[in-house]
Amino acid sequence: MGEFDLIRRYFTRPTPRAVLGVGDDCALLQPRPGMQLAISSDMLVEGRHFLSTVSPAALGHKALAVNLSDLAACGAQPLAFTLALALPRADATWLEPFAHGLLALADAHGCELVGGDTTQGPLNICITVFGEVPPGQALLRSGAQVGDDLYVSGTLGDARLALEVFRGTVSLPEAAFAQARTRLERPTPRVNLGLALRGVATAAADISDGLLGDLGHILQASGVGAVVDTSIAITLIAACAGSTCVNGQFYTEKYLDYVLAGGDDYELVFTAPPSARGAVAAAAAQAETPVARIGQIETRSGHPPIRLVDAQGDPVLRTFAGFDHFA
Repeated sequence: MGEFDLIRRYFTRPTPRAVLGVGDDCALLQPRPGMQLAISSDMLVEGRHFLSTVSPAALGHKALAVNLSDLAACGAQPLAFTLALALPRADATWLEPFAHGLLALADAHGCELVGGDTTQGPLNICITVFGEVPPGQALLRSGAQVGDDLYVSGTLGDARLALEVFRGTVSLPEAAFAQARTRLERPTPRVNLGLALRGVATAAADISDGLLGDLGHILQASGVGAVVDTSIAITLIAACAGSTCVNGQFYTEKYLDYVLAGGDDYELVFTAPPSARGAVAAAAAQAETPVARIGQIETRSGHPPIRLVDAQGDPVLRTFAGFDHFA
């Protein structure tokens, strides 16, 4: 199978929202009048971002999901994406489910594949996604204000829990592992929540490298600090993780590691004023996505800018490191 046969067979589809789709030197996108384009790129490298044992369908899903998560954090409506794909060989038994997983998620969000590139090489997937947002309504990292509430969506730590099972450091019952594995391999981009938070949240980021690391980006951009109640954050891990408590394999410190710095969650961390608590609850209900208030934005004082406290308000004197590609 040649390169252009591969593209034609697996990745060429109608693109009614794009002026040109796959097949020309460039794609042409036409956002609605008065809208701004939101653009983001993410790369997935085998052995760095995913295990060789992951199913092609799950990998196709995740490759697009991590990009849609960036649009969600910006409050942008998905429009289209490009795919740059390096493959060791043109294997139909791999390409068929990969394309299905990729395009099923694309269809769910009305996001059209409009171009890209393919080549032979170590498995590497790079997607650039395009969205649209009204001027002045994009959610940015730089808008957090002292006194704002601090929220996260969904649950945290599940993906890291599944990874530790793969590494052999943790064991889980089969059903619990299946739930955690789904969170690792098929994350849910919170696009609807991001859209519902426009005009409500003051700042937002997606949680890809761990809660504390990505919250740190908001604090840096906004010039503020934050206090995080770990007794609240710890309850956010999915119910499946609780099953490890009964056999003595898991302790609170591990929960905190995974919840606060585990990475691969693809949830949203965002801020909003206390006066918007009703609006935040309404946005969560509209998006059918749970959110939890886990702290507050405060004046930045010293380093690190994040204070961790327990249920009694006492400091949690531990260091947590988010994921760093070059650490």
